[in-house]
Amino acid sequence: MSNVIFALCVLGGLGLVFGLLLAVASKVFHVDEDPRIGEIASCLNGANCGACGYAGCNAYAEAIVKDDAPLNLCAPGGAEALSKVSAIMGEDGGEFVRMVAYVRCSGGDKAHNKYQYDGVKDCALASAAIGGGPRSCAYGCLGYGNCVSACKFGALEIVDGVAKVDHEKCRGCLACVSACPKKLIVAVPYTAAGLIPCNNTDKGGITRKVCESGCIGCRICEKNCPHNAVHIVDNLSVKDYSKCQNCGICAEKCPRKLIFFPGSVSPAGSEEKIG
Repeated sequence: MSNVIFALCVLGGLGLVFGLLLAVASKVFHVDEDPRIGEIASCLNGANCGACGYAGCNAYAEAIVKDDAPLNLCAPGGAEALSKVSAIMGEDGGEFVRMVAYVRCSGGDKAHNKYQYDGVKDCALASAAIGGGPRSCAYGCLGYGNCVSACKFGALEIVDGVAKVDHEKCRGCLACVSACPKKLIVAVPYTAAGLIPCNNTDKGGITRKVCESGCIGCRICEKNCPHNAVHIVDNLSVKDYSKCQNCGICAEKCPRKLIFFPGSVSPAGSEEKIG
C-alpha cells in the first residue's frame, strides 16, 4: 500500500513541477499579438472558406497585419469588410470587384443519357463511372448536387437536372468550384450579363447529338457582336465581359437560344438571377 501512495506522490510532484515549468515558459516566451489581427478577423465574414487564399479568416487577418497581404481578398465579406479593414489598417484597400459563381451548363434534363445510372447520387462518384458518367455530354452537369452541399450560403440548387446559382445569395467564396468534378463552375463579375452556360468544346454536329441546348460554335454571336466581346474558342462561344455592353444582340441572334440576360428565361427553364 505504501508503494502505491509513494508512486502517487511522485507522479503528483512531477505533475506539479512540469506545470510550474510550463507556466514559467508561457510567461518567458509569450509574444503579444497585434490587437489589429483580432479586430480584422471580426470584420471578415467568418466563413473560413479559403477564397482569400489563406487557411481561414484568422490566417488572412494575420497575413494582412504581418505580411502586407491585400486588403480586398474577402469575397464573402465584400465591400463592407474591405471598408472596415481599410479603416483599421489606415490605408486604401483598393477597389472590391464582386465575383460570383456561374455554372457553364444548361443541359441537365435536356442532355441525353448514355445509360441509366443507379449508383450513389454523388457527382464525383458518377463522374468516375463508365464513360465519365451517364450523360452523353462529357462536359455537362451531372445534377447530383455536390456543389449545392459545398455552398455555405444556400446559393445553389438543382433545377431540371442542372446546378443553378442565385447570384443574389452567392458570396463568391467559390467552394463550389472545387466540389465540381467536371470543372463547370467559374467566377464571373456580379454585373456580367449575356452569360453563356455551356462548356462543350466538341464540334457542333457532335454537340447536337448529345444536348438540345449546347453551343454548336456556329459563330453567329461572334459575327453579330458590335463590341467584339464574343468569340468562338475551341468550338465554344466565349465572352469578354470587360467589352460586353449588354446590348443583347448575341442573345437575339443565337439559334440555340443559349445566351440570355437578366430577367430572361434560361435554357434550364428558370429566370436568371444576376445583378
